[in-house]
Amino acid sequence: MKKPLSVLILCLGIFQFAIKASAQVSLSVGISVHTAPPAIPVYTQPPCPTPGYLWTPGYWYYGPTGYYWVPGVWIAPPSPGLLWTPGYWGFTGGIYRWHAGYWGAHVGFYGGINYGFGYGGVGYGGGAWAGNVFRYNTSVTNVNTTVIHNTYIDKTVINNNNVVVNRNSFNGTGGVTAQPTQQERSYENQRHVSATSLQQSHETNAGSNRNQLASSNGGHPRTMAMDGVNGQRFNQQGQVAAHHVAPGQPRPQNMDQNNGRGRAAGRPAPNAQEQQSINRMQRGENRPAHEQRHNEHTRR
Repeated sequence: MKKPLSVLILCLGIFQFAIKASAQVSLSVGISVHTAPPAIPVYTQPPCPTPGYLWTPGYWYYGPTGYYWVPGVWIAPPSPGLLWTPGYWGFTGGIYRWHAGYWGAHVGFYGGINYGFGYGGVGYGGGAWAGNVFRYNTSVTNVNTTVIHNTYIDKTVINNNNVVVNRNSFNGTGGVTAQPTQQERSYENQRHVSATSLQQSHETNAGSNRNQLASSNGGHPRTMAMDGVNGQRFNQQGQVAAHHVAPGQPRPQNMDQNNGRGRAAGRPAPNAQEQQSINRMQRGENRPAHEQRHNEHTRR
């Protein structure tokens, strides 16, 4: 009798291990949540800090303590010619699943979500590449034309893109019901580049700030947008956000805005990775998007 009992215990142990391993795998291949993300907050876009930077809109992400807002941020692309396709939440089978954003030659499907500022649900109207130079559409993008001269005006793309009106934050029943167009489906088969290390650290830093947690801010984050990774923080009205540190939180690296280290006109100096990307643009080193390495659309 002891032998069958020991075999049963062993089988139970293996079964528990298999369940645990399965849970770990499900986490690694994508984030699945049973509650909907909050509505997209309305906020003002900070001005572009330097030529060549592209706008990546803010979004709700999910961590161990729940949903948190990742501020919209200006950032240098991996190389000239690449555009950002934002990530989005998709609701299917009773769960909300995150589809990660990526860089590519074209803007693909991002759930039909109106992130604003040129990302009105389909494509991107905030600017376009002209060779190695990015030109900004000032009808939907906040650019200081006395500093940045590569601009144009195209009001035909305005569809409440500069201010988010449709605040649905997910695709599926109860949210946006858009489906990818045939052209967007073709873009899915092109070669993509995943979020840069700066974008990943930006996302991680937001998750460690309690002020960004939906459970703490009621869907109204203290920091809505930033002019660069570890740069100035802006509130909903586009003003420099008050520097408040929640109890138990470490002091942010950009807390001292007057430290004088590499800052001009209130803008953070590009870090090493961003400066390399800017230097490539200035030298005209443009690698075609089809030479970029492929990455799947869903976070792994």
